Amino acid sequence: MLKIFGRKKSKEPKRELLELEAPEPVDCLCDFTFNFHWQHNGEKLDPTWKIPNNDYTFGELVEHLKNRGDVCINGDVGHRLSSSMGVDLKYFGGSGNDIPVGDVYVDGNVDTRMGISMTRGYIYVKGIVKEPMGNLVEVKSDVNGYQKFRSITDIIHHGLDGDKLEGCNLIGDKLLIDDGTVKDTVGARLNHDAEIIMNGNVDLSTGILMRKGTVRINGTAGKNTGALLNGGIVIIDGNTDDFTL
Repeated sequence: MLKIFGRKKSKEPKRELLELEAPEPVDCLCDFTFNFHWQHNGEKLDPTWKIPNNDYTFGELVEHLKNRGDVCINGDVGHRLSSSMGVDLKYFGGSGNDIPVGDVYVDGNVDTRMGISMTRGYIYVKGIVKEPMGNLVEVKSDVNGYQKFRSITDIIHHGLDGDKLEGCNLIGDKLLIDDGTVKDTVGARLNHDAEIIMNGNVDLSTGILMRKGTVRINGTAGKNTGALLNGGIVIIDGNTDDFTL
């Protein structure tokens, strides 16, 4: 069980911790979209549903993070962990803007698409992260035994704030990603005149919901490239799959 929570060097007061047991992997934990609730109207997932083997609901995890609390998950995690984390979604009555949030700790492995379209907060993982992961890069961890991940968009919008990148380099307003991982939603919701350059192939929804900036992929891209683009430029130096804008 994790003994140290939060950023050691942070001047913030100690955050409230919500601890979750995961005897088996559950999808869409800390998912701010609730698996795209607006598409299925609660048939696949609803914020009021209890998380299996726990007293908490899916919605309570999200609200806890919105209130700057941290979440620790003891065990392995399924797909789409922390999807759109840090977005105050208009569908649920929010502003549509990014908001500060707490952090997520996983004392186990994480399945694919962790942090897709994520814009704020950190994810700490003790085990293995299965690819493709989301809009994330690794930074040097401040908790022993855990990898630490941060949103690409967050780094562009708010700077490194003392973080040290792993396999990447930030030079002015240009982020160079050469970490050898496959990612989804690179540059999601980017709203800054900056450039993201990734060497390697990517999967789903590169540049989704961008408003400013440039995302360049030196490789191939998957489905939905440039989905819901509302400004900015997406450049793919290779092939793209179905439903490219």
